[in-house]
Parts: sequence; structure tokens; C-alpha cells
Amino acid sequence: MTENNPTATQSAPSANESFLPNSTVLIVDDNPQNVELLQAFLESLPIRIVTAFDGVEALQKVQEHNPDLILLDIMMPRMSGFQVCRKLKGDDKTRDIQILMVTALNELGDIEQAAECGTDDFVSKPVNKFELLTRVKSLLRVRHLKGELERALTYLNEVEHESTGSE
Repeated sequence: MTENNPTATQSAPSANESFLPNSTVLIVDDNPQNVELLQAFLESLPIRIVTAFDGVEALQKVQEHNPDLILLDIMMPRMSGFQVCRKLKGDDKTRDIQILMVTALNELGDIEQAAECGTDDFVSKPVNKFELLTRVKSLLRVRHLKGELERALTYLNEVEHESTGSE
């Protein structure tokens, strides 16, 4: 690790980023150049990356890979990012997947519609690498902490059930 290479510090996750190697990110955009750019921005993170090029393919990839986070373009053929987000957030099996909408749309109405669909965050194109990495790590941390909380609550419920059942 050298002081001249800021990405060298990103190669090994810190203690509070230990969840990153277990994380899967799905990038969804109908423009292959945008997918490549987002992949390049994320390559410094120790995560698994899966790609899709429209909303229908995105839903298939969600079923196959169960991603922790989806970087979702809004304007796509066959099914928009709004439709994908609404469908995923409306399903008990997929509602906890974090969704970061990546869009060239920046009108207030578009942002409001994204929020109404259930997106967890959004970032405007052109994407700033530092902003994207910060939001991705933050959303993956939220997903990881939600999982830990659910496991702890399940464990506590089991312990409570055992203690009341053994009396």
C-alpha cells in the first residue's frame, strides 16, 4: 500500500466492511457502456457482480443470484426500472434487496416516483465514482445489518419459545 495509490487501501475491506466479500451486486442498464462503467467503478470492492440489460432479465437474475443490492437504470425497454423496483419491493422474498436507482432523469417528479416505487437511494448520471462507491458500501452495510438483526430476532424468539415450553 502506497500513499500515491488511493485504491490500494480499498483492496482489503476494513473490519466494518467485512461483509463486502459476501455481497452480490446486480447492475441493470440497457446501455452496455453504462454497465461496463459501473463495473469498472465497483472493481475495487471485493464483491460479486452480476449484470442484466433490461428489466425482464433483471428479474430473472434476481431469482438466480439473490443479490444484496441492485444498481437499476430507470429508462429501459420491456420493463422500466420503476416497474422492476415496484415488483421487487412488493414481494416478501425480494423486498429487502437494496435498490439504488441510477438515472439520467433528474426532474423532481422522477425522483418522487422512484421513492414511491420503494427505491432505497438514487444517483444521477453521469455517475461520480466516489459517490457511487460510498452509496454502494452504505447500502450493502444496511442489507448486512438487517440480516444480522433478523437472525438475532429469530434466535431470541427460539430461546423464548424454548424457555416458555420447558416450564
